[in-house]
Amino acid sequence: MRIDAHQHFWKYDPVRDNWITEEMSVIKRDFLPGDLHPLLEENDFDGCVAVQADQSEIETNFLLELAKENNFIKGVVGWIDLCDENRSETLSYYRQFNLLKGVRHILQGEKDRAFMLRPAFKNGIHALKEFNFTYDILIFPDQLKYIPDWVRNFPGQKFVIDHMAKPLIKNKEINNWKKDIKAVAQHENVFCKLSGMITEADWKNWKQEDLVPYLDVVVESFGTHRIMYGSDWPVCLLAGSYNSVLNVATKYFSSFTENEKQKIFGMNAIEFYNLK
Repeated sequence: MRIDAHQHFWKYDPVRDNWITEEMSVIKRDFLPGDLHPLLEENDFDGCVAVQADQSEIETNFLLELAKENNFIKGVVGWIDLCDENRSETLSYYRQFNLLKGVRHILQGEKDRAFMLRPAFKNGIHALKEFNFTYDILIFPDQLKYIPDWVRNFPGQKFVIDHMAKPLIKNKEINNWKKDIKAVAQHENVFCKLSGMITEADWKNWKQEDLVPYLDVVVESFGTHRIMYGSDWPVCLLAGSYNSVLNVATKYFSSFTENEKQKIFGMNAIEFYNLK
């Protein structure tokens, strides 16, 4: 089964979605399952994982409703307030929804770059394991340095780094990111998504060869058993198309074995998120 392990849906709201700037006008509209399904079918994907883009339980409920109505949405990564003292009650409530596989917090947007080290947030991560929820790590490269010591506190918790921690591909900066990503990869419970690459490159002028060094680092660090492909649709439209993102990964992995390709383009995501 082929799985797109990372994409988003939204009904565009200019206030809530103020992160979408004028230069990002191509995604200033609704993106719903009817827009994505033909792209998945065209590219032989059996399903996808829908990931939160807004920090609210309204967002979590919205994605769960879409997943209930569209069986190609195999799983949802939602949001709950992990710092809330009543987090266990909230997680217990959401455990009834089999399609909710994990949660994410937009750590990249926090003024406190070490937000994940706050005791209340760490308590929230501890609570996830009891309910068998995964955690998606959304950070910028400057936050990678905090992750090895952080994940060390949760040896049984499944983590996945979104978008390879957004390396500064446009500026061709790789050394510090490479050192930090290798340190994170030492922890076997951490996976990495091959997603979001083209939007970290030069939107209008990126080339395959700009991305290869970063893919090399991730594959060497995590191995083919802890990486998963994701389109990051519709955000990827800022720098290309659904197919142009997929073509990058397809070309890069063309010489890998069929078994390795099956893992990267589906089986690893199925195992990580416990998809049905």
